[in-house]
Amino acid sequence: MTRVAKVLGWCLASLLLLVAGLTLFLLLFDWNLLRPTLNARVSAALDRPFAIEGDLAVVWQREPGEGNWRAWLPWPHFSAERLSLGNPEWAEGESFVSLDRVQFRLAPLPLLWKTVHIPRIDLSAPSASLERLADGRSNWTFDLGGDDPQTPSPWTLDIGTIAFDKARVRLDDQGLQTRLELQVDPLGQPIPFSDIVGKGAADKTARQHAAAQDYAFALQAKGRYKGLALDGSGKVGGLLALQDARRPFPLQADIRAGSTRIVLAGTLTDPQHLGALDLRLRLSGSSLGNLYPLTGVTLPDTPAYTTEGRLSAQLQEEGGARFRYEDFHGRIGASDIHGNLTFVARQPRPKLSGSLTSNQLRFADLAPLIGADSNAQKQARGATARQPADKVLPVEAFRTERWRAMDADVSFTGKRIVQREELPFTDLFTHVLLNDGELILEPLRFGVAGGRLDSVIRLDGRATPMQGQARLNARRFKLKQLFPGVEVMQSSLGELNGDARLEGTGNSVAALLGSAEGELKLLINDGRISRNLMEIAGLNLGNYLIGKLFGDEEVAINCAAADLGIEQGLMSTRLFVVDTENALIEVDGTLNLSNERLDLSVAPQSKGVRVLSLRSPLYVAGSLKSPRAGVKPVPLVLRGSGMLALGALVAPAAGLLALVVPSGDQPNQCAVLLQQMGQPARR
Repeated sequence: MTRVAKVLGWCLASLLLLVAGLTLFLLLFDWNLLRPTLNARVSAALDRPFAIEGDLAVVWQREPGEGNWRAWLPWPHFSAERLSLGNPEWAEGESFVSLDRVQFRLAPLPLLWKTVHIPRIDLSAPSASLERLADGRSNWTFDLGGDDPQTPSPWTLDIGTIAFDKARVRLDDQGLQTRLELQVDPLGQPIPFSDIVGKGAADKTARQHAAAQDYAFALQAKGRYKGLALDGSGKVGGLLALQDARRPFPLQADIRAGSTRIVLAGTLTDPQHLGALDLRLRLSGSSLGNLYPLTGVTLPDTPAYTTEGRLSAQLQEEGGARFRYEDFHGRIGASDIHGNLTFVARQPRPKLSGSLTSNQLRFADLAPLIGADSNAQKQARGATARQPADKVLPVEAFRTERWRAMDADVSFTGKRIVQREELPFTDLFTHVLLNDGELILEPLRFGVAGGRLDSVIRLDGRATPMQGQARLNARRFKLKQLFPGVEVMQSSLGELNGDARLEGTGNSVAALLGSAEGELKLLINDGRISRNLMEIAGLNLGNYLIGKLFGDEEVAINCAAADLGIEQGLMSTRLFVVDTENALIEVDGTLNLSNERLDLSVAPQSKGVRVLSLRSPLYVAGSLKSPRAGVKPVPLVLRGSGMLALGALVAPAAGLLALVVPSGDQPNQCAVLLQQMGQPARR
């Protein structure tokens, strides 16, 4: 044997002895001897106490499923019992996370290219206590130090799936005003995904992603979320597939938070990066406005509601997480609601967009939008404001502090409005824009009595107090449709036309109108009026006035014209006349929108001696809530030489001519009256 052969033989023998010794060492070494060193090293690295109190073991086994020569390469299988990781000094309690047992296996070859590949981790009885203070410090954030934390580590951690059994999680988040206890327990018998979501939805998930795993664990949650009492239950799968982003993780939950109930069932995909959600979602509660503290989405106050639809989410979109609530349907109060909404968590503010439709909209269900619902209804939806018994204008404040939380671009169509006969609204369309605290309804359009009410509403919630503007145009309201219960009105061709302009400041309808500046112009031509009409409309005050002016008979109205100015909430009559077949009636006085007080005089001029009840003027006084009327104790005093020749009314009369709409072949009686009034007074 040559010298070279001897050297090679000794080298090979030494290598084999080394491998054999290393193998025996790995097989026979008591890994528990490393626990003190390992505990100390991890504690120092994490700057909080770490301990493995139970058995620490490593078993080398060949990995099934590996092909060719890799099948002969054993993998280390690690297990450790009774692990605990403590809290930082400022946190309550000693333990942050504890485990009865953890098991995982490590692929050896990827270590050569600095990749720690762990196909699966099994956790037994995990328990976590999560805490975050009001200043933002959280016990789940670790300061790992390092000279340059911006430099990424050359090592990569690759975890395939995480399996777990019963678990407990406690969350105390002072910033979110949240304290929750979450418990996870095995179901005993897994529930197929299709049994919860339906076979069609399960097949669709399988086609789009992959077959979802069965539900394996039950959830129980209790506590408070953002100050609201929360109680919920649900089901989840048993494996978090972190490596395969397409593997759906099943979710199901039924949660009550305050007056809101959330029921969902579906999947989470790519849970490692919170990739996407695909859920069937049902929401219900006392008011849509109550969703704000739960979701951060600004919605109006409404009656009790319920909706159901599909919620899908792409949580890693470049412009911000995108949520879609698609093809949902439900009810708000007694009105149906359908549509599609998209919420994008963009910067600087998230945005809600979409379109909503109601096939049958109950007019009363719109009342909470301006705080005009009853106190009982306010209480039902959780509002703290109460309408004073002596006030008509709504005093409930708009929640302008929420308007800057997001932007919105939503259209709403009410195809058919259902209401009492005396409110002849037929349909509704509005385009709602919310931009950095400014709310714009342009247009806000109602179909009314065969005509249309077009308006533009602007409310600037950035100002304190809020600033509001409104422009309204009423065109071609048919009198016979305005008063469908009055038989004599059905032969009338008369119409109502009007314009209004208002500007005010304040955080409620009452405050806005109480400080308003603007004007109101109104024309009614070719109608009829009677005590019967007032009774049908439920206007006891009008019933009294008409009875005093005309007795019980029906009287034809040639024209009713009003031009009202508004200054600092005080509405005064620049021109208010009613021309009937028997008399010309002038209304003069004020309506104070700030304190809701009336001070009006009704002065008639008889066109014939047969009307004996027109000798003295009438008055209307009191409040909007409880007006009172009577006969003035002084005789009727005419101003000047008769209203038809009052030069002071030239400007108001001319301003109303723009509202005159031709009515067929017959001349519009309002045009005749206004032209006469527009002539300078004779001396």
